[in-house]
Amino acid sequence: MKRFYLFFVSVLLFPPAVSATETDYTQGLSIWFDTPNGLDGQTVWSHGYGDRGANKDRAWESRSLPVGNGSLGANILGSVAAERITLNEKTLWRGGPNTSGGADYYWNVNKQSAHLLKDIRQAFSDGNGEKAAELTRKNFNGLAAYEEKDENPFRFGSFTTMGELYIETGLSEVRMKNYRRILSLDSAMAVVQFDKEGVQYRRKYFVSYPDSVMVMEFSATKAGQQNLELSYSPNPEAQSNMRNDGTDGLLYTGTLNNNGMKFAFRIKAITEGGTVTAQNDRLIVKGADRVIFLLTADTDYKMNFTPDFKDPETYVGNDPVQTTQHMMEQAAQKGYNTLCNNHKADYTALFNRVTLNLNPDSESPNLPTYQRLANYRKEQPDYRLEELYYQFGRYLLIASSRPGNLPANLQGVWHNNVDGPWRVDYHNNINIQMNYWPACPTNLGECTWPLIDFIRGLVKPGEKTAQAYFGARGWTASISANIFGFTAPLSSEVMAWNFNPMAGPWLATHIWEYYDYTRDRKFLKEIGYDLIKSSAQFTVDYLWHKPDGTYTAAPSTSPEHGPIDEGATFVHAVVREILLDAIEASKVLGVDNKERKQWQKVLNKLVPYQIGRYGQLMEWSKDIDDPNDNHRHVNHLFGLHPGHTLSPITTPVLAEAAKVVLVHRGDGATGWSMGWKLNQWARLQDGNHAYKLFGNLLKNGTLDNLWDTHAPFQIDGNFGGTAGITEMLLQSHMGFIQLLPALPDAWKEGSINGICAKGNFEVSISWKNNQLVEAVLLSKAGAPCTLRYGDKSISFKTVKGKTYKVRIDGDKLKQTPIL
Repeated sequence: MKRFYLFFVSVLLFPPAVSATETDYTQGLSIWFDTPNGLDGQTVWSHGYGDRGANKDRAWESRSLPVGNGSLGANILGSVAAERITLNEKTLWRGGPNTSGGADYYWNVNKQSAHLLKDIRQAFSDGNGEKAAELTRKNFNGLAAYEEKDENPFRFGSFTTMGELYIETGLSEVRMKNYRRILSLDSAMAVVQFDKEGVQYRRKYFVSYPDSVMVMEFSATKAGQQNLELSYSPNPEAQSNMRNDGTDGLLYTGTLNNNGMKFAFRIKAITEGGTVTAQNDRLIVKGADRVIFLLTADTDYKMNFTPDFKDPETYVGNDPVQTTQHMMEQAAQKGYNTLCNNHKADYTALFNRVTLNLNPDSESPNLPTYQRLANYRKEQPDYRLEELYYQFGRYLLIASSRPGNLPANLQGVWHNNVDGPWRVDYHNNINIQMNYWPACPTNLGECTWPLIDFIRGLVKPGEKTAQAYFGARGWTASISANIFGFTAPLSSEVMAWNFNPMAGPWLATHIWEYYDYTRDRKFLKEIGYDLIKSSAQFTVDYLWHKPDGTYTAAPSTSPEHGPIDEGATFVHAVVREILLDAIEASKVLGVDNKERKQWQKVLNKLVPYQIGRYGQLMEWSKDIDDPNDNHRHVNHLFGLHPGHTLSPITTPVLAEAAKVVLVHRGDGATGWSMGWKLNQWARLQDGNHAYKLFGNLLKNGTLDNLWDTHAPFQIDGNFGGTAGITEMLLQSHMGFIQLLPALPDAWKEGSINGICAKGNFEVSISWKNNQLVEAVLLSKAGAPCTLRYGDKSISFKTVKGKTYKVRIDGDKLKQTPIL
């Protein structure tokens, strides 16, 4: 895992002083505010505010600026009198096998219920759905509670805060002017700046992935202006100790009460001019010209793909006191300029791969982002805001998901309390999956690795869950996961949300997705195929092979919606996806021919999609859909998106039935749901309707700092929105690359450069007057290419490393290699 420390660099390595020609960070891709936050939300610790309650710390939720490097996250509040910074380390979790209950207590969460499947299925055969539902409710839940109040010790746990830093400045807002609080996406840097009594004050913040350090610079245009007092407010659910680390630093160590997890961070301060002292658990800077703060933090958590179910410390690793010391020493030797340059080089190498330009000749005033959102809600076009939102999703993924880290959770890596909505967990019924929809298409394939490793960590526990509930081979997961391999259903008997055995296979489809974009055969052979194959084995064993020879999913649900069923469409759609993936993967590797035939046999006999009395794609095995139902989950359209078994090109009748569903469900919802519908309308190739959903997401599902809101804040809608815009401009899920499949009328002219298509193609597209001008494709794997634009198509062989240009030539597409 990447780790982080806080300390201050030597005078000789300081950057130049603030000047009147300082970079205007509000230009370019930036989110910014022109008024400071107060300190109203500081240290409002609680164990949560209800799964759907509002975050009481409104400034943090809607007006803070998030920075991070995949492991360490921080939010910059930017008040004048005292900077407030919330801190997170993504592995700081309560729960797990090291609670006082021990390893046996933690892992004893699966009910042994597989023997009851025959009774449930017999009840369905007898037409007794109530009995089938009752048996499922009573026996296919788990033993672990989802809320701390319902269980002691609390074993599922929750993602929790690392506390907050305060840096008092001795300044007030009186006679302050020209205030700006800015997040520059171009450099992954947060900036706070203002003028007061003829002095320009500036703070800069970034979190470096290559050097595992958070850097904070306080400077001004006049010498001796930095009179700072740094203090810390710890997580109240931890045993805490703060001590001096030399004469100019602090070392904080903590141990979570719930599970004994150890965590630490170090703070040092080196000033240019003035003095720094450590006293009374504080760092006090007086009369300095400039101060550089660097912050690193760590926990003793270790990822484990083969946990020992008898060992309470199977997820316990290195001592964070030692790891933070090592990181501190490494960062201290480099100094500010090197750390800043390393950070920018690393970040821009990812972020700058993709550019988006929409109606480039249109004007967009440089207003604070919240004002631009307010104007957008009044139907004032702002194509620069739309570009900004798109790139913000990519920024958030880079900041919350890097190799060696855990994956982005429900809030990425940013959280401000002991507990939070849905434990700020890994929600497996769409949310964690949505987080990774934009990864490969927007040229951030490396950011998928935390998800891959997370899935690997679910396999061994998931084998126990698969066997206990379904007598099945392979592995699966359920509705919610934590960082300690939790795969069981939870204790609730509300099975509309708590029964989701296809969560594991859905996760496994991301393994094939990563291969299909990268064509990394070595990855598929050594890591990916076993995950896909074992998931397919679970899927086959889970299905009910009925006496008439068909296969159906019984019992099953449509997540968070509706009754227990003997064949929910969502489950069948996931079955199709994982079995098709397994078949293709086995063909690529030339293995498991016999098992491949079995997978194909099950596909051939799987109950087909059905169209109901309203012309809709049915959600359940019976035609009980309500056309007035506007539920946020649109599970039965999984085959349209993110799957690929429904399409207006390959299955036009079923696609029309899917469209009926979307019309019935409406164009409003929670933020993430509008993000999903945006992708679904794009897959239906209705650009104008997709654009309407994008507009609704911005207007009604987006906070002032552009974070998505459920409510409360949930990050998946940001990722879904970015993925959906990509789907409007490029699709490659049907075995060919389609250019501008859902281009809306509003985007009359534009270009997108550097996005990716399956087959390991990097694609750039430009258009004018809503018509394709040209596409440029870089073939990174030498795969054959079939390209489609409207009713025109072309197929050609490619050579690895070669670039090809495609234009319209009369009524055909024409390609020419670029030497």
